[in-house]
Amino acid sequence: MTKGHFITVEGIDGVGKSTQAALMEVLLDSAGYDVLRLREPGGVSISEQIRAVLLDPANDEMGDMCELLLYEAARAQLVHQVIRPALTAGKTVICDRFYDSTTAYQSFADGLDRDMVFQANELAVDGCRPDLTLVFDLPVEDAHRRRSDRSAEDRLELKGRDFQQRVSEGFRAVAADEPDRVRLVDAGGSIAEVFSIVVDELRAAGMDVSDSDVEAALAVMRGER
Repeated sequence: MTKGHFITVEGIDGVGKSTQAALMEVLLDSAGYDVLRLREPGGVSISEQIRAVLLDPANDEMGDMCELLLYEAARAQLVHQVIRPALTAGKTVICDRFYDSTTAYQSFADGLDRDMVFQANELAVDGCRPDLTLVFDLPVEDAHRRRSDRSAEDRLELKGRDFQQRVSEGFRAVAADEPDRVRLVDAGGSIAEVFSIVVDELRAAGMDVSDSDVEAALAVMRGER
């Protein structure tokens, strides 16, 4: 249905997925792909406004169903306005979070019915599904230590470590359910070590990247370019 490649990265906060998404962007750009990197919720003006509402700690009265529908609204706009047109134009889209986050957070962690969450996801994406999803896996305590230097926590982070543990288990369940699409990546190593795993997964998925492309991305990471 599309000519481009759609890659998503997932995991609890602090696992390093955003860093790896940025490295992937450099890698695939060096390899000649036309790359667009996005984040969820967000990516376009309407979705960014919804993001601000979702993550604002002041909105602590938000109900689980309201939260679910806001995520889906932000996603539907991003798919409509950016993702689907980009894929149709042959671009490679890398998205930091997509509907697997909704399954992990709203179903496994918040307890909403999984079939209902699935249907909500389907409605929002309207057939636009990732070709490859990388779930970066790290124990909750380790992820918490990595983000301990942040000055403030958003509304979801304030839900605590038990909540994050349920999210982590949700991501592992998603990976177990769809092993052909969703790949679990051990995020416990250095940035370069984790990136090596990412490169292997991209190549296994058919992405044409050379060793020189990998070195170009690592050079950016080291601040050499």
